[in-house]
Amino acid sequence: MFRHLLADARELQVAAHFEPGAPGLTRAVFTTDAFRLLVLQRLREVARRHGIPLVNAALRSTQLAFAGVEIGKDVTLGPGVYFVHPVGVVIGGDSRIGARVRFYGSNTIGTAKDDGYPTLEEDVWVGAGARILGPVRIGARARIGANAVVVDDVPADAVARGVPATVTRCSP
Repeated sequence: MFRHLLADARELQVAAHFEPGAPGLTRAVFTTDAFRLLVLQRLREVARRHGIPLVNAALRSTQLAFAGVEIGKDVTLGPGVYFVHPVGVVIGGDSRIGARVRFYGSNTIGTAKDDGYPTLEEDVWVGAGARILGPVRIGARARIGANAVVVDDVPADAVARGVPATVTRCSP
């Protein structure tokens, strides 16, 4: 678990644009809510692997009380997921969140159990108030605009905005 937490700290250091080396790593560990949330999430993953559902549930409640983030019991978070403004973020079911994904607050990822859950690839930014609903794939480095409602796949390097979201720009 220590190896995963060190990887999380290093990825957060980069995602938060902290200075390189030990000072930036120290800032990532001690000054970000994101790191504390990732510590709780990694502990939840250990509890799941060892079949201890009560610990998983207690840590989920702690995440919600501590930072206002609700992360489903089977969600997978990649290293360095960055909750820039964590309050109001809900990640449901068995969503898959890649490395260095940024959440800017009040986001909903996933819908009801029967609808399926999203996969967000690495380096995706999810703007404040954005919703990503259903079994969609958000490609690497995509940007989801504030208050967008995404119900279809978004290709890599694209920008999605609006309700329902449309892709407005793709990098070559």
